[in-house]
Parts: sequence; structure tokens; C-alpha cells
Amino acid sequence: MSLNIVVLAKQVPDTRNVGKDAMKEDGTINRSALPAIFNPEDLNALEQALRLKESHPGSKITLLTMGLPRAAEVIREGLYRGADTGIVLTDRALGGADTLATSYSLAQAIRHLGEYDIIIGGRQAIDGDTAQVGPQIAEKLGLPQVTYAEDIKVEDGKATIKRRIENGVEVVEAPLPLVVTVNGSAAPCRPRNARLIQKFKYAATPSEKAAASDDVKRLLDSRSYLNLYEWSAAEVEADPEQIGMPGSPTKVKTVVNVVFQAKESKRIEAADDAAIEDLVKDLIANHTIG
Repeated sequence: MSLNIVVLAKQVPDTRNVGKDAMKEDGTINRSALPAIFNPEDLNALEQALRLKESHPGSKITLLTMGLPRAAEVIREGLYRGADTGIVLTDRALGGADTLATSYSLAQAIRHLGEYDIIIGGRQAIDGDTAQVGPQIAEKLGLPQVTYAEDIKVEDGKATIKRRIENGVEVVEAPLPLVVTVNGSAAPCRPRNARLIQKFKYAATPSEKAAASDDVKRLLDSRSYLNLYEWSAAEVEADPEQIGMPGSPTKVKTVVNVVFQAKESKRIEAADDAAIEDLVKDLIANHTIG
């Protein structure tokens, strides 16, 4: 059976490489000072979707992202790896959303899309680390959910999923349609494909097309597969009271920057194996490690 697969993807600031300009004085992330990347665990999710597409001929992968218009770059990154098309949910009204408002907005977009058998996303985004959006989408759509997935297989209308849990793994089954969030311990996403880069390098959303050259516009008009979708909150029939700031009950009251300072230190010569062994024993004894 062929599958309609939706992959949730997010463009995030690369918080893994934080420099001195990465934080503002109020303690929030200075997004302009950090490069924007494809959220790492969403790439793990994309790889699972691509494997399902390979094992189920005729399947289609649709990437869905919410953010500024420039988030279309995430869609193109997915196309370069084997996805088929993508949607950017973008609207000023969506700004300032917490996980509750974000999951509602994405759920509305998925309802608007209409056809889906499995919705796959990363466990969490590195700019929030909440792991809430995937499960909340499942609740809003009334779908079963499986979290911490490492491997997904689909057969006879049900999914068999290996999950990473605290003390090992477990294998569970769930009926389609369902929502799955993928763990970072799952298989890494395959690299870009040179042929697909050439095929999709001019893929663009309507707002990008409007700013493109006449030659690119003619190309987009002649090749429908290059035209990405761009939806507003109104197009997905989102309730204005449940999106953006109005729909976000999470309020930041204060931000505290924590600076760690060493109270004591110990210097060890690199060649002093006995001293290193004693240090490790001390660290284990006071539960710093182990």
C-alpha cells in the first residue's frame, strides 16, 4: 500500500554552536547571531519517512513547517533528500506561539491538507527542548501516538515501531493513521542527493516567486513540482484566539542567567596516571560522574 506521509520540520537557530553574541541581555536567544538549520531530530524523522517511501512504492512525503517565509529553506533541504513537496505555514498572527498554540496551528494545517496516513516529527526542537508539540498534535487530531521511535515499519494498516526507553527498547504496534515522534538515536538522515539538488534548487513558495527574476518565474510556471505551498492562518481556518500570543498561556516572568564558578581546582600532569586514577575515584565517590 502507498502512504501519504507528513513530516513535521522546524527551522531552528543552531544552539549547538553558541558564541558570545548568542544571547541577548534579557536572556533570550539572539536568533540573528546564530545560523538557521534543519532541526536535527526532524532530520531523523525525515529519514524514517524516506525509508517508508522506499518500502511502499507510490508513497508521497509532504514536509510541513511553521515559521517565517525563509523557513522554505527547510522544505528545499527535505526535497534534496527525497521528499516530494512542502508547505510553509506562515503568518504574522502566528508569531510568539508557545507549544500549545504551535500544535494547534500545525494540527489545523494537517486537517486542511486532508490526506495523511502517518505524521512523523522529531522528538523535540533544540531551541526549546520541550518534546510537547508532537503529542499535542496527536491529541488535537484524535490520533494514537508513539514517541521516542527509532524504527518504523508499516504493514496491513498498522505500524510496528521500535522505541528507545530508559532501560532498553520496546516494540509496539499502532493502527494508522497515527503520529510518531522520532528520537535522536534513530538512523541519521541521508545526505543531499546531487540529482535532486539540480531538480529542486529553484523550488519556491509564492512569496519567493514574487521576488524572483522573470526567468525563474517562467521556470516555476512551466514546472509545477517546483511550486511549494504557503498557507496563512486564515487558509487553515485557525481560530485567532488559539494561535500566536493570544493562544499561548505560557508567559515568561523572569530570565535568570546562571554562571557556574569553580570553587576548587586540581592540576594534574598529563603523564601522572596514578593521579588521574585517584581523580576519577574522587569524582565517582562524590557522584560527579557515575
